[in-house]
Amino acid sequence: MAMEKKSAKILLEKYTAGLCTDEERAIVERWYVTLPDRGETPDYEAILRVKGEIWNSLGIYPGNSYPFNWLKIISIAAVLIICLGTAVYFSADLKKKTTQTRIVKNDIAPGGNRATLILANGRKIILDTQHNGRIAQQQGVTITKTAGGQLAFTISGAVSPHPDTYNSIVTPRGGQYQISLPDGTRVWLNASSSLKFPATFSGIERRVELNGEAYFEVAKNQHMPFKVVTAQQEVEVMGTHFNINSYSNEPTTRTALFEGSVRVALNSSGFFEILKPGQQSVIHGEKLELSDADTEETLAWKNGLFIFNDEALESIMRKVSRWYNVEVVYQNEAVRREVFGGSVSRFGNVSEILRMLEITGNVHFEIEAHRIIATEK
Repeated sequence: MAMEKKSAKILLEKYTAGLCTDEERAIVERWYVTLPDRGETPDYEAILRVKGEIWNSLGIYPGNSYPFNWLKIISIAAVLIICLGTAVYFSADLKKKTTQTRIVKNDIAPGGNRATLILANGRKIILDTQHNGRIAQQQGVTITKTAGGQLAFTISGAVSPHPDTYNSIVTPRGGQYQISLPDGTRVWLNASSSLKFPATFSGIERRVELNGEAYFEVAKNQHMPFKVVTAQQEVEVMGTHFNINSYSNEPTTRTALFEGSVRVALNSSGFFEILKPGQQSVIHGEKLELSDADTEETLAWKNGLFIFNDEALESIMRKVSRWYNVEVVYQNEAVRREVFGGSVSRFGNVSEILRMLEITGNVHFEIEAHRIIATEK
């Protein structure tokens, strides 16, 4: 993340939390009072148009490097405030105007904490319908849904499950979930993903199987490496933080490292690479290559954002499709290749993303039931 983007984000978070110094508070409020007085509160179309113009004029894309400049920070802060939709400038009647000026019908709400736990005995537990507290007991392991909507496995008895006792957690399209494994490893599971794991870890390794995307914070254990197996690779670690994207409908499998060290090996040939923090491995077919990771873009989904960095519409809409549980139809091939850059919250209705894309590119959308139709303008 470029210095001024990080500084702007931190500044706004501190301001909204009431933690700014007098100087920092003055910076934000100075930007606010210098906004042009246009009389009426701007409608939704105008807000998004201005937002698009600011992004384009500043060229703010994740990974770019800019000199540290407070004036630009304030400009970026303006963009972030618009994105958050909570700035007092836009006032309470923005929702009313937004509703009145929508161009899309049948708007679709975002996904949420939704998942199904499948126990080794075949029992299925729909987690989003369960009350907080203990939801199952499994041969010495207690399974609990916490107040934060997370799933925790804790060893609570002297009897350990059989080593072949495996559970699975599956998120649907439009779902995500966080789980704490018996060894203390924390896993954030993105939409349309699944994780298969033993009820308890024993033996010489901790082995799990992933389909889709997940972020791992692995509990350290030098005597029992943690292994994540996907369709194309095996990732081995002792204790570290990393993200794996291995969706079957994506052209590549990507593993990005944030802390520690991981070994990424091809299932087909055994060829491997060792990643350092800030690097990613990219598997395309039988090739495994290393490159610098855009850590902000990689973790956008976990942090509640969509971030597009010179990304083709077809790639963007695969993410949208998984999170909003929609089908995407393209009226022609050219529109698939339209390229976009920018950032938007994952927790707004789908129309917010579509409007941003419309304003910043040569594309138009319509929603029919749970289907998004994309056409050229």
